Amino acid sequence: MTNLHTPWEPNAVDVASWEGLGRDLARGKYVLTSLWGGRGHVSMALLDPVSGKSSVAHLPVPDGTFPSIAKHYLPALRLERSITDMCGFTPVGCPDPRPWQDHGVWGVKAPLTDNKPHTDPPPPYTFLPVEGEGLHQIPVGPIHAGIIEPGHFRFTANGETVVRLEERLGYMHRGAEKLFEGQDISGGAKIAARLSGDSTVAYSLAYARAVEAAWSLDVPQRAHFLRALFAEIERIANHLGDIGAICNDAAFSVMLAHCGILREETLRLAFECFGHRLMMDRIVPGGVKVDLTRDSAEKILAWAQKTEKHFEILVDLYDNTASLRDRTDTTGTVSAELVTLYGAGGHVGRASGRQFDSRKNTPYPPYDRLDFEIPLRNTGDVNARVWIRICEIRQSLSLIRQILNHIPEGGIAFSLPESPPAETQEGAALVEAFRGDVFIWLRITDGKIERCHPRDPSWFQWPLLENAIKGNIVADFPLCNKSFNCSYAGQDL
Repeated sequence: MTNLHTPWEPNAVDVASWEGLGRDLARGKYVLTSLWGGRGHVSMALLDPVSGKSSVAHLPVPDGTFPSIAKHYLPALRLERSITDMCGFTPVGCPDPRPWQDHGVWGVKAPLTDNKPHTDPPPPYTFLPVEGEGLHQIPVGPIHAGIIEPGHFRFTANGETVVRLEERLGYMHRGAEKLFEGQDISGGAKIAARLSGDSTVAYSLAYARAVEAAWSLDVPQRAHFLRALFAEIERIANHLGDIGAICNDAAFSVMLAHCGILREETLRLAFECFGHRLMMDRIVPGGVKVDLTRDSAEKILAWAQKTEKHFEILVDLYDNTASLRDRTDTTGTVSAELVTLYGAGGHVGRASGRQFDSRKNTPYPPYDRLDFEIPLRNTGDVNARVWIRICEIRQSLSLIRQILNHIPEGGIAFSLPESPPAETQEGAALVEAFRGDVFIWLRITDGKIERCHPRDPSWFQWPLLENAIKGNIVADFPLCNKSFNCSYAGQDL
């Protein structure tokens, strides 16, 4: 196999080396980027937090077993459980062998490898026990009161105080990784854009960069700037929606109304300038599909000025409303130690002091030529997560102005090879979405996708939500949950 997906260097490892990597993760030498399985192998992507260097380790599993990483490093647990569901491999020593994504309704086992029919109904799912006097359980979901994605939350409480929250997800599973198999590059791009709709730009960018890494493709400089423009508009739209929704869950609906207006204006701007409210399918391997006209650039600058003026009024309203701050201050706190252990990105990590942003820490164009800061807070509560979003909106507005001022002339896409390489190629990319870092790894043979593994930032944020609500009252869960805003679709895939 030709090694072409720098900087994510592929390395074949043996069992001893694989276990050594697990112990290195436990010591904090590396951050786990993702963990997945395929036909005949398990793979693990790692990032060195000091040097920023990255690599992918491949371990053959001829007998269908591999040493558990989770027994050394708990953040790998759900990913290992998913490998068992999707590939049928057994992580030896895994501290929790329960299924994760397989709810027994697919009709097959191990869809990414054996694809064998289910012969027996699965046993009932067993939630972890909690012992103590005066405890009671509150089941919530998977169907919720609002028009939102499904997920089950099992609360154990003492009166109104939450003692434990356990999540069960997987209800949004669509077999996305299976759908990638056998697709050509364009078909794969369509699937990537639909993995998690609110992050369609980020997923499209990660997929495109992974393909470009695998095939050593260049991208026009103008396309890099347009990609960043789409990404920052997407970031602003989502942060506006989140800020309004968080405040609404604290019974301050006026913020939801005003943030909703700004978000709607942002989505309409995207449609007017780029032909789609979410800018879906606008980024493709090799570049982008739509260009920026002079008229559109002027519209974006006018929108940025208007949004900034209106938004700062809302920031003052949020910061000076005592009853609102009383709900968000000290609520749903996540420690710096936990976000570091889990490598949590985005507003969840940065609100608890983890200063990681793939635009800075593993820079990709054009961010290596743009001036921006990574906002940081240390209290790790709902209020901190709101302020990270506020600061990121400010930074994104600044980035958009820089992009429009410095965008070069020229083409917007290079054509893909008419005769793609027949040999197997691998590629990977890490891209900053509004929730945090999105990772995609893929393997291409003769122009067709053999395996594509996407990893949403929510994989390392959902477990922290369980910790954040501990010790809070049940009524504060919607507020904590909204302040995280993890993706069900991105995790369930």
